[in-house]
Amino acid sequence: MTEKPTLDQWAAAAAKEVKGKDLTWQTPEGIAVKPLYTAEDVTVDPGLPGFAPFTRGVRASMYAGRPWTIRQYAGFSTAEESNAFYRRNLAAGQKGLSVAFDLATHRGYDSDHPRVVGDVGKAGVAIDTIEDMKILFDGIPLDQMSVSMTMNGAVIPILAFFIVAGEEQGVDRKLLDGTIQNDILKEFMVRNTYIYPPEPSMRIISDIFGYTSREMPKFNSISISGYHMQEAGATQVQELAFTIADGAEYVRYGVASGLDIDKFAGRLSFFFAIGMNFFMEIAKLRAARVLWHRVMTKLGAKDERSKMLRTHCQTSGVSLTEQDPYNNVMRTTIEAMAAMLGGTQSLHTNALDEAIALPTDFSARIARNTQIVIQEETGMCNVVDPLGGSYYVEALTQQLVDAAQEIIDRVEAEGGMAKAVAAGWPKAMIETAAAARQARVDRGDDVIVGVNKYRLANEDLLETLEVDNAKVREGQIARINKVKAQRDEQACQAALAALRAAAAGPQTIENNLLAHAVEAARARATLGEISSAMEDSFNRYGTQPTPVKGVYAAPYEGDSRWQQVLDGVQAVERRLGRKPKLLVAKMGQDGHDRGANVIASAFGDMGFDVVSGPLFQTPEETVVLALDSGVDVVGASSLAAGHKTLIPELIAKLREKGRSDIKVIAGGVIPPQDYDFLRDAGVQGIYGPGSNVVECAADVLRLLGHNMPPAGLEEAA
Repeated sequence: MTEKPTLDQWAAAAAKEVKGKDLTWQTPEGIAVKPLYTAEDVTVDPGLPGFAPFTRGVRASMYAGRPWTIRQYAGFSTAEESNAFYRRNLAAGQKGLSVAFDLATHRGYDSDHPRVVGDVGKAGVAIDTIEDMKILFDGIPLDQMSVSMTMNGAVIPILAFFIVAGEEQGVDRKLLDGTIQNDILKEFMVRNTYIYPPEPSMRIISDIFGYTSREMPKFNSISISGYHMQEAGATQVQELAFTIADGAEYVRYGVASGLDIDKFAGRLSFFFAIGMNFFMEIAKLRAARVLWHRVMTKLGAKDERSKMLRTHCQTSGVSLTEQDPYNNVMRTTIEAMAAMLGGTQSLHTNALDEAIALPTDFSARIARNTQIVIQEETGMCNVVDPLGGSYYVEALTQQLVDAAQEIIDRVEAEGGMAKAVAAGWPKAMIETAAAARQARVDRGDDVIVGVNKYRLANEDLLETLEVDNAKVREGQIARINKVKAQRDEQACQAALAALRAAAAGPQTIENNLLAHAVEAARARATLGEISSAMEDSFNRYGTQPTPVKGVYAAPYEGDSRWQQVLDGVQAVERRLGRKPKLLVAKMGQDGHDRGANVIASAFGDMGFDVVSGPLFQTPEETVVLALDSGVDVVGASSLAAGHKTLIPELIAKLREKGRSDIKVIAGGVIPPQDYDFLRDAGVQGIYGPGSNVVECAADVLRLLGHNMPPAGLEEAA
């Protein structure tokens, strides 16, 4: 009988084949992934699906009994247009709705507010009044449809509108089914669509917990989101740890406000990103269930349902590329398979064109059908947790549990996630990871097919969906005016006064903010009026970005092109008598600041004097800051389709001040079709997704008059 080969014999054979090359993969999470796993690497029995700690899934039958819910996230322009889009998708096989709101709505402004001129209807649907919400769900019975709403800042008026829209359809709120995101801690960390400071924001969350646990037993009162952390640059360990720690903080707030943990914990849900690190993402979802069971046991939950982590997943937005965009179909398919093999309860698959614009009907159909094909054609759903018992997956799951637990322990030792967020270290950790990732991509260490390797010489433009922002805003303002003209003004002002008094008073059942907002919604108060009534007591919150230093530069030590750029910056500095100065500007109500922060960090490391402007600025405020700071260049970051409104206005106002010498450049999610429009408006450099940051800096030096050599040439001519 032949002897069984040993691990040492395998190692010797493998070393011979690869001539001694180390095959260990050092991941950004700090995990050393080996080239081979065996039974010896599995140290924990994963148990069975449907049983604690739910490593292998929260239901015994998982997809063999019922596949995950196909829940596509969508919303744009007006309530009428979004409603028509939803109804087309539901007819084509989608099972649940997920609503995207525009940035004006997220930030608690009505469409007629001067700060939101470029934002109305662009990155989601505009909702100003209960009438908009009723139109949004027209013909969609709310007692039969599960509705997920991504809303955090203006969560009180939006949930109030949803409840009243149900009432006016004849649906009792006890029958409303769905989820509200309501996860404000991650907004302060990464996404920035907050309105109020942290303390009153946490009160809002616990008021929603209290109201929904009493009045809406089928409704999930929070979706604790790691998705936006990964989109902002977090590693999978960071996403996992901070999401679970956020969840623990929310549970503590609920208990502190007098709720029974087992009465509301079963209505908590989670939301994770699924990126391109296939097995890491599968293991992350399994690890999340283990960690949540552990946390909830420690917090005193007795019911096993309270300890189940149920999650929605969405394929990664940041893995989508502007270049060679049909590759995004494959990326989304791979990520969807990872979500399914990890045991998600519902899934959104991104469309191939979302790196540059809102999805068209064509791209949305491919995205939706990706899930339908996996469910209907592959046989993947027929076996529960098919990767259970894989040596690699089980070992990786445990490594993620251990690595995330270390971060969770630090959070708990420092007083919980609210205090950690206030201290700023989770945000700094994520921004450090984002800068490091950008450097790896720019250097080609992390390959992105079609971007930094195998790039096409010429590409055809994709047909994209464009929203006529001015037309949408005009229509929304007309509806606001009509609602105000037809309402009982005295009743409306009385409801708003009661809400204002509740916000100013102590947190009690009588002062529940959602209950008062429901009354205001019935009286036809607008979203902006409801938000403003609470703002009178809570105030509006703002922060100043602080870019990380040295992280982007570290991998470039000894790199000749990097040195050329550093030399170029120094040459401009000698000519000007000071460092070249760049203002990184975020205009409009878009809070996504990963790109802006990476640019600020990288340009600072290259020797530029960088001013990081505050979020949510108007063009007028940006001009004032540019002039006061004495900058040479304004870099406008746009990720929410406001570029055709806000950037030309910025340039016009600079010219009014006699400062057309200040160069304006633009970056972010900008369709190539819009490049000529922006250039004609005076934009001198445009850097879309996939741009190499070092080459962006070289281009800026040329704009400032330096004879910068092209990439690949060692010396200037």
